[in-house]
Amino acid sequence: MNAVLEAAARLRRAAQEHRPCAPVRDLIGPSDVTAAYAVQRGLTRARLATGARVVGRKIGLTSPAVQRQLGVDRPDFGVLFADMAYADGAKVPMARLLQPRAEAEVAFVLGRDLDEPGLGPDGVRAAIAYAMAALEIVDSRIEEWDITFADTVADNASSGLFVLGERVAPLERFEPVDAEMTMTLDGEVVSTGTGAACLGDPLRAVAWLAETARELGDPLRAGQVVLSGALGPMRPVEAGNEVSAEITGLGSVRAVFF
Repeated sequence: MNAVLEAAARLRRAAQEHRPCAPVRDLIGPSDVTAAYAVQRGLTRARLATGARVVGRKIGLTSPAVQRQLGVDRPDFGVLFADMAYADGAKVPMARLLQPRAEAEVAFVLGRDLDEPGLGPDGVRAAIAYAMAALEIVDSRIEEWDITFADTVADNASSGLFVLGERVAPLERFEPVDAEMTMTLDGEVVSTGTGAACLGDPLRAVAWLAETARELGDPLRAGQVVLSGALGPMRPVEAGNEVSAEITGLGSVRAVFF
């Protein structure tokens, strides 16, 4: 079995057995972007073969601090499947998660395809139907979150689940870069940040994703959800916790873990 297939098999077993595994960088190296995305694509194909449905993408590693921590100079992305989505205020089962951490971000829903080259933030803005507050529940199949860039990319950018707020706002009345975020855990403030913390502007992050996805032959499509990246630090969650985030212009979003 070649390294990419072996790495995919290791991560798939971890998910199926609900038990974190060793990092996959021993197989594909710590920074091999091509190999890491090949593992991710293999896992995506396997999920699609079982009837899973792609509903969007998530962008990760948008914070300069996290990039420095992992020794990388670029964001990454993962795939969002329909069964990863929860409604605002939902009870989220810990049985679906291994080592969850919550982070707050701006979610966008696309009004048209992003399949043209060189769109940039202005072109992306014109293609977005509306924005929502979101909680991303990031998770890792790698034991103790011992990850490098290649580990997290291979593991679908450490994706877990996501929760979307009920309030929607077109960009005519919501400016993503100016958004201010406060996230609480059981009523205590645990994370704060602004739109500028996400690659300088969440629209810049989406522009990067649109170009990257197009170059890989799988462009973003109308109706898809894009989680644009954390506005502040992520925090571990466990059964019994309630997490809520408030984003100016978008209102709140909440989840309870059990």
